[in-house]
Amino acid sequence: MADKFQEILRQYWGYPDFRGIQRDIIESIAAGKDTLGLMPTGGGKSITFQVPALAAEGVCIVITPLIALMKDQVLHLKERSILADAIYADKSRHDIIQTLDNCIFGGVKILYISPERLGSELFQTKLRHINVSFITVDEAHCISQWGYDFRPSYLNIAAIRELKPNVPILALTATATPDVVDDIQDKLQFKEKNVFKMSFERKNLAYVVRETNDKYQEMVHILNSVGGCAIVYARSRKRTKEMAEVLKQQGISSTFYHAGLDPATKDERQKSWQADEVRVMVATNAFGMGIDKSDVRVVIHIDCPDSLEAYFQEAGRAGRDGNKSYAVLLYDKNDEMKLLRRVDDTFPDKELIRSVYEHLAYFYQIGVESGAGKTFEFDIAKFSFTYKFFPTKVDAALRILERCGYLHYEDNPDGKARLMLLLDRNDLYLLDTLSPNEDAVITALLRSYGGLFTDMVFIEESLVARQAELTIQQVYFVLKNLSARHIIKFIPRRKTPYITYLRDRIDGEKVVIPEDVWEKRREQYVKRIKSMISYAKTDDVCRSRQLLSYFGEESKKNCGQCDVCLSEEKISEEEISKKQDSKKQDSKKQDSKIQDSKIQDSKIQDSKKQIPIKQELAEKIKELIAEGKITEINQLNSLDYPPTLLQETLESMVAENVILIEGNKLTLT
Repeated sequence: MADKFQEILRQYWGYPDFRGIQRDIIESIAAGKDTLGLMPTGGGKSITFQVPALAAEGVCIVITPLIALMKDQVLHLKERSILADAIYADKSRHDIIQTLDNCIFGGVKILYISPERLGSELFQTKLRHINVSFITVDEAHCISQWGYDFRPSYLNIAAIRELKPNVPILALTATATPDVVDDIQDKLQFKEKNVFKMSFERKNLAYVVRETNDKYQEMVHILNSVGGCAIVYARSRKRTKEMAEVLKQQGISSTFYHAGLDPATKDERQKSWQADEVRVMVATNAFGMGIDKSDVRVVIHIDCPDSLEAYFQEAGRAGRDGNKSYAVLLYDKNDEMKLLRRVDDTFPDKELIRSVYEHLAYFYQIGVESGAGKTFEFDIAKFSFTYKFFPTKVDAALRILERCGYLHYEDNPDGKARLMLLLDRNDLYLLDTLSPNEDAVITALLRSYGGLFTDMVFIEESLVARQAELTIQQVYFVLKNLSARHIIKFIPRRKTPYITYLRDRIDGEKVVIPEDVWEKRREQYVKRIKSMISYAKTDDVCRSRQLLSYFGEESKKNCGQCDVCLSEEKISEEEISKKQDSKKQDSKKQDSKIQDSKIQDSKIQDSKKQIPIKQELAEKIKELIAEGKITEINQLNSLDYPPTLLQETLESMVAENVILIEGNKLTLT
């Protein structure tokens, strides 16, 4: 008989039953226990919090860094008639207040929120009045400083626990080493350790490392050999564009994706790839968590990621439908050097970090014991040129200073335009001085966005342009003109990074860089880099076993489909063939010897004399092999018997199917 969880699963999702460890996780969090679920990509993480959320009283708060994913999940949940909503940067203050009030009065069952919003005074004030069933932390590895994708904003979750101390936490991740597993539970203040782990083994996914001097040619070759949808990962934005062009020239439909594209373009390209209008997505790691397309047949890494966690996460986007798929890493002799160089780029020496901090004060003219709370636009190119720094080192230094608590560095801000209508609805409709373009833009705004009359709202010019059937440039000029006429308040889109001082400026030499921010994190980073190099270069251990071992899962069984396993099979076939050829040669030699009857007669006589000795030797060899004392042919040299007799005895034992010789190896049949 189905229980309440199974009934919810059938009612809303149509699945007959849970799979893997889903039920274990659900029952654990439903019992009020802090729970950590380790589930590989495609393991069905969402079900583990959505089902118990519907079974419990109150609101399940889901913390996730992926705005696109939260919007997508809210949409799908609403399609299933599930009360769900989300809070993210695009929303106006009015809409956020309305969403939180709905949570208080029972209008929301599942609330998605980004970790950055947790620290806001508004959210924390409203949270006190919300009946929270449990808190879900998605991509939980982001809270660990030893994880590959640490995000300081995740540390805000600890403050939420203080406001709701009796509310259990469900942490979910697809990539975590044993050290990170312990750290997640520590950072989230688990009352007791409680981990459910699904095997990370992907039986339908063949891991391949291919060493090549021409990665572009190899990429094209693979895509021509393996049909279906594909993702190609590269490290730089420039490289994604270049490779997409290369593929197009080879007749392979492709597009590219990176963080520098405007949201509308990113959304458009992702949708065209999802709909199979474009076969190959060439992307940086910005095309990452939350990508849900089940029929990806091959994922190619043209550049090495700097950790096996990142590689496993990205490679795992292939074959989520359970069908045979490939994860290919292209490797050349320069990759090791490039990976090791990233260590110094990511962790510049402490004197340089202090120097960047000091020159930042000169750049903004901030005196000692002042500056706390001030925010400045930051032109990294201008700063680096002025003070003769490398931009990559400046970027890394600012991230470390942020971890030390001296400043907040936002290098990729959400630069969407913001807009508010200054006239009320009636006055707006009475306007008769609007041009056709202005009228079209205002109509598009009213159709696409709510709250425009009460608050500043984030807008997407490209969306307005499509609705109004104008170019983005035309929309921009219309909005500027309407702003000049005080019909709207308009803040144009900008992507300029900014820096906020979190405390008053001090002398650079007094900047303290703790051991756990620099030394320990650098040590962990080096360890991850070396693990990645080792994986790429190790060609005598099954790829799947290497990955499983890294994540603390031991397996003695080879996958049988990676490049290492297939290479070993090929070698075995070659050895068998050589052995058969050798037997044929031996047979020919024997035939030749038989022609000399005198010699043969002599040999027969000698053989008769030696039969007891051969039998004795054969028994001795069998005994030694059975005891494991002899496993190779060359070990027989230690026995006190003539080499000719040893050879003849071995040949007899093989002919009688007593022993098997494979290369130099000896085994009993």
